[in-house]
Amino acid sequence: MRTTLKTLIQDHTSQYGRIFDSVIQILILLSLIAFAVETLPDNPPALKAFLYQFEIFCVLVFSLEYLLRILTSDKPLKYIWSFYGVIDLLAILPFYLNLVVDLRSLRAFRIFRLFRAFKLVRYNKALQRIHIAAGIIKEEIILFLIVTFITIFLTASGIYFFEGKAQPEVFGSIFHSFWWAIVTLTTVGYGDVYPITLGGRIFTFFVLMIGIGIVTVPAGLMASALSKARKIQDGEGDLEDE
Repeated sequence: MRTTLKTLIQDHTSQYGRIFDSVIQILILLSLIAFAVETLPDNPPALKAFLYQFEIFCVLVFSLEYLLRILTSDKPLKYIWSFYGVIDLLAILPFYLNLVVDLRSLRAFRIFRLFRAFKLVRYNKALQRIHIAAGIIKEEIILFLIVTFITIFLTASGIYFFEGKAQPEVFGSIFHSFWWAIVTLTTVGYGDVYPITLGGRIFTFFVLMIGIGIVTVPAGLMASALSKARKIQDGEGDLEDE
């Protein structure tokens, strides 16, 4: 029985495995649509009742899937604390929390229902490659984020030096300057805060040049990692518990 269930749940190449994957994918999408419909104002009572019953059905199916994955996993604890295991738990957690705590006063926890969208990663090879690629470049991304934070801090400090006295209402401190530094380095440039001094504008030019690199570096890292992920996926197959 355990072998049969393991083949059904983890073997995405078998006929029944593909059917199982398709059913779960459809159910995830429908549950996300239902979640969005719940937010519509003035829903009739009949629709509210249907959405609640459908939510119970989805939670029961996802809970059964979660338990079966634990039972059929070669290393249950590794699965529970893996990326997929945490996502599977977060997908059902809000419903059970609602049985203990009234989420009308703690609505933030309901946002965890959106984590069901991440469950789709398991059932799509292209999305799996992104997950594998993220693991490959994890250290580079962490280093990149650290360097980015340092760059933002230095940029905020620089614009404060040039614009602090000229525009104390928007560049009154380094902390006030963080917003400008972020939108400038990411080349978004909302235009709500901008330098007016000559030094500030020259400084902004160099910041924009640096910002182009900040935007393009992660894209290059991801492109290279996706290429490696395809080779890993084609060579090693399913990475269920990673």
